Amino acid sequence: MNLSTRSSLVLPLLAATQFVLILDAAIVSVALPSIAVDLGFAPADLSWVANAYTLLFGGFLLLGGRVGDMVGRRRLFIVGLVAFSAASLAGALAQGPLWLVTARALQGLAGAFIAPSALSLLLLAFPEGRQRNHALGVWGAVAATGGAAGGLVGGVLTEWLGWASILYVNVPIGLGIAALAPRLLPAGEPQADAGGFDLPGALTATAGIGLAIYALVDANDAGWGSIQTLGLLALAAGLLAAFVAIEARTRRPLVPLRIFAERSFSVANAVAVLNTMAMFPTFFLLTLYLQQVLGLSPLGAGLAFLAISLSLLLSTLNGPRLASRFGNRRTIAPAMGLTAGGLAWFGFLSPDGSVLADVIGPSVITGLGAGTVWTASAAAATAGASPVDAGLRSGVLIASQQVGGAIGLGVVVAAAVSIGGPVSDPVGFTSGLSAGLWLAAGIAALGAGITLWLAPETVPRAAAGQRADGGRTVA
Repeated sequence: MNLSTRSSLVLPLLAATQFVLILDAAIVSVALPSIAVDLGFAPADLSWVANAYTLLFGGFLLLGGRVGDMVGRRRLFIVGLVAFSAASLAGALAQGPLWLVTARALQGLAGAFIAPSALSLLLLAFPEGRQRNHALGVWGAVAATGGAAGGLVGGVLTEWLGWASILYVNVPIGLGIAALAPRLLPAGEPQADAGGFDLPGALTATAGIGLAIYALVDANDAGWGSIQTLGLLALAAGLLAAFVAIEARTRRPLVPLRIFAERSFSVANAVAVLNTMAMFPTFFLLTLYLQQVLGLSPLGAGLAFLAISLSLLLSTLNGPRLASRFGNRRTIAPAMGLTAGGLAWFGFLSPDGSVLADVIGPSVITGLGAGTVWTASAAAATAGASPVDAGLRSGVLIASQQVGGAIGLGVVVAAAVSIGGPVSDPVGFTSGLSAGLWLAAGIAALGAGITLWLAPETVPRAAAGQRADGGRTVA
């Protein structure tokens, strides 16, 4: 295989990996009723088929990013894919609830080591500038559409081949990518400056993030004011405070605090948190509206997500390009505002509405805004990353997105449930969904405000370099 052919396949390979990882967080939702019947899940335990994946994925991402820096990104990428495929096979063969939940947790753990390695390998393969902007656009597009496509893909596979097929499909994909990786991907060798292993930092960060996500995803069952929820959140806060103290004192930190001194990096991560806080619960609430209120089948509900999937795809491809042309603040703030407007429009859902009247229009607006934010914030967070920091920044960014999604699901869905009525009351049930979507719109509007207030004014690349002879400045 010649060099040009190999280079042209790097992006599709990494993009396919990212798509599968994000898809697997959402694909099980439409299959849960079938899973419950086949494996005998109690209703209170069924949500853990999804939550186990999110918990381990989000909890171990920081550790996964740093391990990749230390042992080699491509090596960890391949090992993670093999483990992910094995966990998927185990889940497809599950004979009971505990078996399946354990397999899903192992999937999430493997994904936490794959995802930051994949993004850092992309940064190594494409130099900063036009090539990297295009690559980040594609990467962000498949990541953003992976969540929206989960319902469609899960509905098709479940209706045609049974629920186990949503896990079986990962096995040939994962093993195929792992087999191609040594021939196509850059080595991503261990970084000499990555230093030793910060065990205290790794333990406190992983435990703190993991406990916080667990408390939030289980809060609807345990109660938001319960001793369990408040106690776990307090313990998580204490562990994360200890993590910051450890990182400030250790010679070889898991996450050097210096990277947060870069305002563009810190704001980009805050935006990533708020963007997924708004978007993750939106997919969940819309699924309830389409199936429980409008009465669509799982496949029909998945097809209704095509509008938002396509608009996400279009906007994520252009996010880094817009940031290069107009600057990060002038790209991200209006895009977050657009997302807020689309979500607010969703808030006017009608109990006797339709996909055409209530879903298509706000889907397009929301997708155009959220997709632009997704990749423009990724470009801002990873701009200028040195080789030793590539995996670290990738891990922090993806962890921010996952934590934001978990928080959003917990807070927004809880608000919708507390305000709305039962499913048997379409008017009351829809009012709860509307309240949740308006809350999501407020979260997106907060992201726009933070960007305008705190993000540095970056010089667009198109205008950079003109100081020397024509009054131009360098970004």
